[in-house]
Amino acid sequence: MDLSVFQFDLPEDLIALRPAEPQDSARLLVVQGDGRLIDATVRDLPQFLSPGDVLVFNDTRVLPAALKGVRPARDGASRDVEVDVNLVERQGDCLWLALARPGRRLKDGDVIHFAEGFAATIVSRREGGEILLDFNCDSDAMIAALDAHGAMPLPPYIARRRAADASDRETYQTRFAGEEAASVAAPTAGLHFTPRLLAEVDAAGLKRETVRLHVGLGTFKPLEERHLSENRLHEEWRRITPDVAARLNAARASGARLVPVGTTAMRTLESCAGEDGQIHAATGPTDIFLKPGDPVRATDALMTNFHLPGSSLFMLVSALMGTDVMRAAYAHAIAERYRFYSYGDACLLLP
Repeated sequence: MDLSVFQFDLPEDLIALRPAEPQDSARLLVVQGDGRLIDATVRDLPQFLSPGDVLVFNDTRVLPAALKGVRPARDGASRDVEVDVNLVERQGDCLWLALARPGRRLKDGDVIHFAEGFAATIVSRREGGEILLDFNCDSDAMIAALDAHGAMPLPPYIARRRAADASDRETYQTRFAGEEAASVAAPTAGLHFTPRLLAEVDAAGLKRETVRLHVGLGTFKPLEERHLSENRLHEEWRRITPDVAARLNAARASGARLVPVGTTAMRTLESCAGEDGQIHAATGPTDIFLKPGDPVRATDALMTNFHLPGSSLFMLVSALMGTDVMRAAYAHAIAERYRFYSYGDACLLLP
């Protein structure tokens, strides 16, 4: 499979830097399996689904995992180095994998100071620009320090254009996020769901269930050719509880559709589905990588945002709908000036 098939040109001015206001006023492109397209808005979502259909949300909570620190000068002839750190995966109570800039100015043993009493030592440098950090606090103190000194980890295509601010604490977190903060990116399709829209979803007879996938490198790191040959991504932790699995299976047996909200919810469902489409309770890591030709067993429709060219997420939506259909849908979205990526508009995929 050639990655170039999943590339497309996107004008930079279509990359959304802020969400729609209110967030449920974003546009919604409805994509049908035969290629038909309907321009709508997110608040129209219940019109395209049926009573009893189940919206499946990822209720993970985003950590304020973006930090600014200083690596002190190593000697009198050098200078302090300002360092931007994005945490990407917890490895233990005090150990975190992170991405850091400027990585070339860092080496094993360096200490990065983020605030008084809050620092981390570089244990090792890894492939792909990752570093392993050992923080000087336990797990509970770490969460408190991040809340005090961290910022929301906006994706690079936003962070290059503006810094995270106080408003992102609200707009880059879903309204149904649980208490456990462990994700380093938001399940962004869920950001469109305001209390008003959730009430309209309930009034339309749609059901809601939650699963959990802690978003890490497997979701947002750029796709490389080796991922195709290895058929795997970075592992991410996911969970479906036995009661949720039972309700999802019962809904589907009754003829209702399962409609994950976001690719992380879809990957959670598919990673827990057997060959017969039955969803099994599971807790633990998954490196599921869905691409055209792979079976889609537990997803009947999908609401998701517009994804990066050449990304694993564009391959995932192509696995559900077909590459030609999705390329045509994205071409329409670009021509009609839909807003792209995390703070952008959404699409509803109906195979």
